[in-house]
Amino acid sequence: MANITNYKCPACTGPLHYAGASGMLECDYCGSKYKIEDMNKLYSDKVKEEADKNAAEEAEKAEAGEEVQSSVTGEFTAPETKDWDSSIGMKSFNCPSCGAELICEPTTVASSCPYCGNPTIIASQFKGGKMPDFVIPFKIDKKGAIAGLKNYYKGKKFLPNVFSAQNHIEEIKGVYVPFWLYSGNIDADVAMEASTSSSHRSGDKETTTTKYYDVKRTGNVTYTKIPVDASVKMDDAQMDSIEPYDYADLKEFSSSYLPGYLAESFDVSPEECFERCKLRAENSAVNAIVNSVSGYDSVSVKSKNLVIHNEKTSYAFLPVWLLSTKWNDQNYLFAMNGQTGKFIGDLPIDKGKVRLFMLKRALIWTVILTVLFAIFI
Repeated sequence: MANITNYKCPACTGPLHYAGASGMLECDYCGSKYKIEDMNKLYSDKVKEEADKNAAEEAEKAEAGEEVQSSVTGEFTAPETKDWDSSIGMKSFNCPSCGAELICEPTTVASSCPYCGNPTIIASQFKGGKMPDFVIPFKIDKKGAIAGLKNYYKGKKFLPNVFSAQNHIEEIKGVYVPFWLYSGNIDADVAMEASTSSSHRSGDKETTTTKYYDVKRTGNVTYTKIPVDASVKMDDAQMDSIEPYDYADLKEFSSSYLPGYLAESFDVSPEECFERCKLRAENSAVNAIVNSVSGYDSVSVKSKNLVIHNEKTSYAFLPVWLLSTKWNDQNYLFAMNGQTGKFIGDLPIDKGKVRLFMLKRALIWTVILTVLFAIFI
């Protein structure tokens, strides 16, 4: 069952979008603004009900070997879905507003109709009815994302001059990326080698004495909401690099935050993602224990025994701006934290600028060495 709905303005039926600046849903046509809690009563609560209902019905019918039939429920149109292209697994739906065919991936839960512009929430695409526990809404809008890219160019010595002057953004999209948030604690036993050094001078002779110590620490370190992206399409390194997110803005999930943006359901299980969380949690635990040792000049880890206990895994949608631009027939991809504005991405390098920079450095060192040679020889 593919229950979908459009978020429409109650005043003029125009498309709505969530605006981070106001924290409200705003109409693209008449400018009306609506509080999240008011729109939840019209849409979000029903999306959750339909997602839960679909999950239960599909589980029952799958167990009985029955085919899922299309239906219409309230404001939710549930047309029969079809594989648009079985080789790539695309899905086809019909827009409830204009009837146009919408093509999306099996993980897409929020999009917009390319014909009428209405934001579309596809309740049945929440895997097994699993909706996020939390969401951090977008704070930075599209203009802010573009400005962030331009600001990212500043101060880059080796960036080709024509790149920032002539490049055009090929694509920009705001995406709620699925994340697993892990919380728990670690029992840690860490053995370290510490040292102190002291020096004293006797006449022209300086003596350095170094003492070594065995240091052991046993303790329990707590970790809270370590984020790991749960989407195959997202570059893990980029998603890690645009952290951290400010959890002060973490809100109970509502689909009313999604209109105007894309949203993807998870396609990597929490079990698969946990290995990345485990590595980060263990490294943080060891660093915390090492930093607790004081009174020495140096501390190094000799051995460690760590037992991790993950007590809770939450599911969240976190905001990401994805931008792409092209220069000299090469694509450059960028990611931006949609809450904090932190930016990451690769930039082209002007090899001529690099050569000129190295030449200048070589000339400077040549002058310095020449002067020193003249003074001491």
